[in-house]
Amino acid sequence: MQVLDELCRRMRNREYKVVIKHAAAISLTQLRMLLAGYPTDIPAQALQVLDIVLSDVVFNERNDIESGRSFLSQKLGWDKDGALGAEAWKGLYQSIRPMQNGLSVLIDVSSTVFIQPLLLIEFVQKTLKIDVLNRKLTKPEYARLLKAVRGLRIEVTHRGDERRKHRIAGLSVKPTKELSFKSPDGATMTVIGYFKETYNVDLKFKFLPCLNVGSEQKLVYLPIEVCKILPKQRYQKKLDGSQVSALRNSTCQFQSEPKQSSRQVVERKQHNRTKRAHELGIDVDDNLTTVNARVLPPPNLQYHDSGSQKTWSPMNGYWNMKDKKVVNGAKINNWACVNFCEDLSKNDVEQFCFKLAEMSRIIGVDLADLNLPVFTARSGQVEDDIRTCYQKAQSKLRDQKIDLLLAILPDKNGRLYGDVKRICETDIGFLSQCCLRSNVFTKSNKILANIAIKINAKAGGRNSVFDDVQKSLPVVSNKPTIIFGAHVTHSSAVDDSAPSVVSVVASQDWYEVSKYNGVVRVRDQREEIISGLEDIVKELLHAFENKSNTKPQQLIFYRDGICESQIKQVVKKEIPEIEKAWKALYDNENPQITFIVVQKRHSLSLFPIDNKYKHHVAKKIVEPGTVVDSEICHPAEFDFFLCSHAETKGSSHPVQYLVLRDDNNFTADELQTLTNNLCYTYASCTQSVSIAPPAYYAHKLAQRAHLYLAQGSGATPEASSSSSATAPAGGPKQLPEIKDELKRSMFYC
Repeated sequence: MQVLDELCRRMRNREYKVVIKHAAAISLTQLRMLLAGYPTDIPAQALQVLDIVLSDVVFNERNDIESGRSFLSQKLGWDKDGALGAEAWKGLYQSIRPMQNGLSVLIDVSSTVFIQPLLLIEFVQKTLKIDVLNRKLTKPEYARLLKAVRGLRIEVTHRGDERRKHRIAGLSVKPTKELSFKSPDGATMTVIGYFKETYNVDLKFKFLPCLNVGSEQKLVYLPIEVCKILPKQRYQKKLDGSQVSALRNSTCQFQSEPKQSSRQVVERKQHNRTKRAHELGIDVDDNLTTVNARVLPPPNLQYHDSGSQKTWSPMNGYWNMKDKKVVNGAKINNWACVNFCEDLSKNDVEQFCFKLAEMSRIIGVDLADLNLPVFTARSGQVEDDIRTCYQKAQSKLRDQKIDLLLAILPDKNGRLYGDVKRICETDIGFLSQCCLRSNVFTKSNKILANIAIKINAKAGGRNSVFDDVQKSLPVVSNKPTIIFGAHVTHSSAVDDSAPSVVSVVASQDWYEVSKYNGVVRVRDQREEIISGLEDIVKELLHAFENKSNTKPQQLIFYRDGICESQIKQVVKKEIPEIEKAWKALYDNENPQITFIVVQKRHSLSLFPIDNKYKHHVAKKIVEPGTVVDSEICHPAEFDFFLCSHAETKGSSHPVQYLVLRDDNNFTADELQTLTNNLCYTYASCTQSVSIAPPAYYAHKLAQRAHLYLAQGSGATPEASSSSSATAPAGGPKQLPEIKDELKRSMFYC
C-alpha cells in the first residue's frame, strides 16, 4: 500500500511533450466528381475529415461525450434506470453523406448506455440483484460480478479530497476477511487491519472479494466499499433482457417526437453562428430535407379455396387469418409438449394444446390432437429432461416418429430457448416451437393462429402465395429464377472466442418463391467477406434444380450485413465466386446476376409531411410501401430507400437497397415492386417485414447457428441445413450438424 502511494506521487509530477506532425493532404477532387454524378469510389478520407471538422463545429462543449459518431451531453437529458446500475444517455448522431442533392448531414437522436456513477457497493448489489452482504459469494455470483466490474474505472473514497483513480483488473479469489500482505518492515497485516490502522475505516463487507487494481504480476487490492465508479463510462457489456426493454422504452418515440427532437437539438447547436464555422467556411442548412416519395400498393395474396376469404389485399402492412385457410397445410401426426413452467398446471397446458390443435385445423394446418401426455422438465436440466421425454414418447409411439416438440418456457430466457433448439435440431432431430408463458395463458385466437402458421411454415407448408404472380413478381415470373439471401453475423464485442457465422439461403419453388433452403458455415472471427461462396452457391443451385425440376436462368442475390467500406471487396471477391459456381455447373455459361446490397445500419429516417398522412393520422407513421429513389440516394449508383413495413414505435427507418450489378436489366419500378412484394411473403407472420425475406431468412439462420455455438459443439466443424461439411483441423470453433430430418425444412423461420 505504501509503495502504491509513492508511485502515485511520482506520476503526478511528470511532464509530457506533445508533438503534432503533418500527416497528409486530403484532396476533395474525387468527392466533387462523385457529387457531379461520375461513378467513382466513395472518398472515405475526405468525408472523414469533413466529419471531424463538422463535429468540432457542432459539438464544441466541454461536457459533450463522443461515442462513435454520436455526441452525448447531460444538457440533452438522459433516462436513468436506478434498478440496473446503468443509464441511457440521449445525444445526437451526425455524419456527412454524399447524395444526389449534394453533401448532406444526417442528424438523429441517439442513445448510449453508461454505467451509473454509484458507490461500487451499490453497483454490486444491483448487479447481483440479491443481498450478498453477510455471506460469501457463490461461484456463479463471483463470475457474474467479475464480468461486470472488470475494466471499470473507479476512484477511492477513503482518502478525503485525494481521489486517486484506478482501473479494475480483477477480483481477489479470497474474501476480504482472509486477505493479508507483507508490510515494509516484514510484518504480516490483514487488509481489514491495515484500513483500520491507516485510515480509521471499519470495513463492513468482509465476505466480499477485494478489487485488484494492479496486475497479475503485482497484485494491489482495494476493498469494494471504499470505491466509487467514475462518471461518463460506456457500458461495454452485453445488455440483459430487462435492460434492453428499458432502453427501448426510453428511446422509442413516435414520428412527430424524434422529428421535433432532432430539429430542436440542431437549432440549439447553431451550426452557422459559431466562430469555427466562419473560419472554415461551413454553411449548414438547419431545415430538414424534403424529398418526393411514392407508395407502392401491396400485392394481393391467395389463400386456399375452402376458406371464406380466398384472396386478400393487406392494409397498412398487417392482416390476420380470420376466415382464411393456408394454401398448403402441413401434416403433423405426432407431437409432444414439454412444460418448463413450474407454476403452470397440467390442465392449463392440456387446454392450450387442445385449442392450438383446434385452431390449426380451422386455418388448414393438419395438426392432430395431442396423443401423448404433457411432459414436465427443469430449466437447469434441459438436455437430460428432453432426452428422457423423447424416450418416453418414442416408447409410446413405437415405430412412429415425433414430428414436432412444443416447449413452453417460463419467460424470455435466451439460454433456455437456445438449449431447447440445439437439442431438438442437432441432437435429436425434430422440429421445435418454443412458446412463451404469456402465450399459454391467452385465449386469443389471433395468437393461436400465429403459432399455427409458424408451425406450418417450419413443417413444410405454405401460408399464402401471390394471387397474380406475373404482376407481383416482375422479371422473376418470366423465366426460372433463383433468389439468394446472404448474411454474416459476428459474436458480441465482449466475446473474443466465438467465430463468425455465414448463412446463405436460396429459393426452391419457382415461380411462387415461398420456400427457401439454407446453408450455414462458421468462419474466422470478424471475417465479413464470405469465403467458400462458390461451393455454397453450387449446393443451393443443385437443390433448386431438384425441387423445381428445372435449371435456373437468372439469379438475384440480396446481400445483407455489409457497410460502405466493404462494398469494393464484395464486388471483387463474392460476385466472382457466384460466377464460378454457375459456370462450373452450366458449361461455362455466363450467369445473369442481379446483386443487391441490403443496408439497415444507417441513421436516415423518414417523416411524412403533416398534410400527407393517410391511414396513420394518430401516430403519423410513414405508410408501408413508401419508396424514395431520388435526392437522398447515391449520386452515381442505382439505389433506393424502402419502408416495406409499418413501424410500431420510433421513426420510420427505411432500408437502403444498393444494386452493384444488374444483368437482368430491371427497371427501378420493377426492382422496387419485386422487393416490396417479397416482404409480404415472410412465412412466420401475417405482416410485411422490414427487409426482403431472403436476407431476413439468412439472418435468422445465422442467429440459430450462434445458439448452437453458444451452448455446445458437435462432432463436425461445420454444418449446413442441406449437407455436412468438414473444416481443416485447428479451424474455427465447431458447429454441431443439423439432423437430416430438418435439412430441407425452414426450421429457422
